[in-house]
Amino acid sequence: MQVLNKLLINGSWVDSVNGKTIDIINPHDNSLITKVAEATEGDVDLAVDAAKSAFPEWAAKTGSERGLLLLKLADKIEECAEELAQLESLDTGHPIRDTRNLDVKRTALCFRYFGGMADKLEGATIPVDEGFLNFTTREPIGVIGQIVPWNFPLMFTSWKMAPALAAGNTIVIKPSEITPLSTLRIAEMMLEVGFPAGVVNVVVGYGHTAGSRLSEHEDVGKIAFTGSTATGQRIVQASAGNLKKVQLELGGKGANIIFEDADINQVVGGSAWAIFHNQGQACIAGSRIIIHESIAEEFCEKFVALAKSICIGDPSDPKTEMGPLTSRLHQQRVLEYCVIAKEEGATILCGGKEPSTPSLVDGFYVEPTIVLAKYTDRVCQEEVFGPFVSITTFKNDDEALEIANSTQYGLGAGLWTKDIGRAHYFAREMHAGMVWVNCYKRVHPASPFGGVGRSGYGREMGFEVMREYTQVKSVWINVDANIPPFYKR
Repeated sequence: MQVLNKLLINGSWVDSVNGKTIDIINPHDNSLITKVAEATEGDVDLAVDAAKSAFPEWAAKTGSERGLLLLKLADKIEECAEELAQLESLDTGHPIRDTRNLDVKRTALCFRYFGGMADKLEGATIPVDEGFLNFTTREPIGVIGQIVPWNFPLMFTSWKMAPALAAGNTIVIKPSEITPLSTLRIAEMMLEVGFPAGVVNVVVGYGHTAGSRLSEHEDVGKIAFTGSTATGQRIVQASAGNLKKVQLELGGKGANIIFEDADINQVVGGSAWAIFHNQGQACIAGSRIIIHESIAEEFCEKFVALAKSICIGDPSDPKTEMGPLTSRLHQQRVLEYCVIAKEEGATILCGGKEPSTPSLVDGFYVEPTIVLAKYTDRVCQEEVFGPFVSITTFKNDDEALEIANSTQYGLGAGLWTKDIGRAHYFAREMHAGMVWVNCYKRVHPASPFGGVGRSGYGREMGFEVMREYTQVKSVWINVDANIPPFYKR
């Protein structure tokens, strides 16, 4: 398994300008994996210059030519699937069973989807005044700055890179300083399949230096960011200097509503997937269970039993169902919310602490945690971003909707019912960019992904994201020689 530890700028692997490095830590046992070159402002400037120089030639390629390289990359990812799965598990703590069966496959699928999309961008012909032809074209923006979070770095790298490149843009991407390894390996594969130098540049650095410089850089035409709401707000402020486009996929506090007519066994498994997959480190996690009071007791008994049965352990073990959180700092943050829950009077049904297994004591583990809480409690309003779920009961549909819409977030939400009329009503009325009915956390490259409110704006995936990475030009042609110019003399 190859571990890269340099920056990619203009087709070359280089050390940082200042020679500094960042320690990359294994979250399972707190050991050092490698040291990666730390990009700061000067490195970002070099990367942006490279992307700017590469843009004219890349944008001039046909969509088919760009798409072919993305398709070759998808093939390469599938060829190196096991290597990527192991690298992602090592770096993030995500169980190998998930990186093999979900992360790598979804990454290849995304690059393949947008490889096929690259030659399908269309404009429109618009009916206007007689004697004139008016049509639109969609053109690439230029240099795109992309900032990838630490929870699904491999998958989110594809979500960011694939549509931007398909549309004809060049990229400077900043993976998280905590989990940069899979992004660096994908970039190396891009060089191997023939992407020109400067089209993709990777700078690993901290948000307050590399991220800030990328956000404010005058030659960056757009910033695409996935991460916390607070950081998203700072990016908007930094981007104002040249009025660059900004696309934000931010935090979430997903409502997961369970009605009295739901299939209880289906709901127990689906709700566990919604919150405990990837240790709950997902912006779309179903972290607020809102359940009808008539079935709450039965649900809680079965849900707690399932949570206690989850196999926690070394992410490299195929038997492991839940690995460590990705960093020590984040583990401490999640455990602090367990303390907050107790202080606010919530009842902890299970978890709320580190596991006592001797082999896990050096890692960043937290047991699956389930609490009974009031919907106004902090743990029901603030994003915990871990294996931590609150349960609140409701009496009727109006109360369920009020509780679901009680936070400032609006990313993903789910509901479980056999009543199709109720499903349509709640899908329409819930304050969310995505709603799942009798399922949760389904994603696909063809389906738009994004939120409202403090969960951000703009959309990943589907044709919607191709609009995000292009700008519209309107062209007017006088096709009637008998129509004179307005100022003919």
